[in-house]
Amino acid sequence: MPRILVVDDDKKIVRLVQAYLEQSGFSVLTAHDGETALHTIRRERPDLVVLDLMLPDRDGWDITRIIRSDTALAATPIVMLTARVEDTDKIVGFELGADDYIPKPFNPREVVARVKAVLRRTSAGPTQPHIIELGQARLNLDRHELTRNGHPVELTPTEFDLLKLLFQNPGHAFTRLELIEKGLGYSYEGMERTVDTHIKNLRKKIGAEADDPAYIETVYGVGYRLRGAP
Repeated sequence: MPRILVVDDDKKIVRLVQAYLEQSGFSVLTAHDGETALHTIRRERPDLVVLDLMLPDRDGWDITRIIRSDTALAATPIVMLTARVEDTDKIVGFELGADDYIPKPFNPREVVARVKAVLRRTSAGPTQPHIIELGQARLNLDRHELTRNGHPVELTPTEFDLLKLLFQNPGHAFTRLELIEKGLGYSYEGMERTVDTHIKNLRKKIGAEADDPAYIETVYGVGYRLRGAP
């Protein structure tokens, strides 16, 4: 039974989300402030965190930074739940490593659907081939690992899933919507713009040059593609 940590200083929201998640078969942990959330994450190692940004002590951005910088916790999926709906806030969240972003007010059924979608992506079994190599980049689908020049590259679950889709289809131009639907497993209006942030992060992490087979190209008027091997 997957364990979900719900973090929000509004106890009514926590109870609401908890009830819907439990009805869907999840085990739910709760926290109402950042320090308690971090303690619970380190002690209980939940399968996913639903995280409010505006908390009374450590905010959601700070908690996300801490999780992503800790090698033992870095792969923990994070779904941000917040009343801040500005695009800049979403971009900051995704740049820090959030896997999804749900604005308030929300439909609790949507929260459950998003949680399920993220968990499917992060727990799905590997497909053939198990290891894909392009240039100096090596993607291990079994271990959910990327190495470049033999050195490990830390990826969030969302970044891994997007990169896997690109690596499995070198040279194919994907629209932003296709990357969301085929790579992340769901579609949601307005999410297309967040793909740009994930691609920006991947380019930084891969560190590839424009003539490298693993370079992610922008296809103007369409979306993105991975350069096919020469």
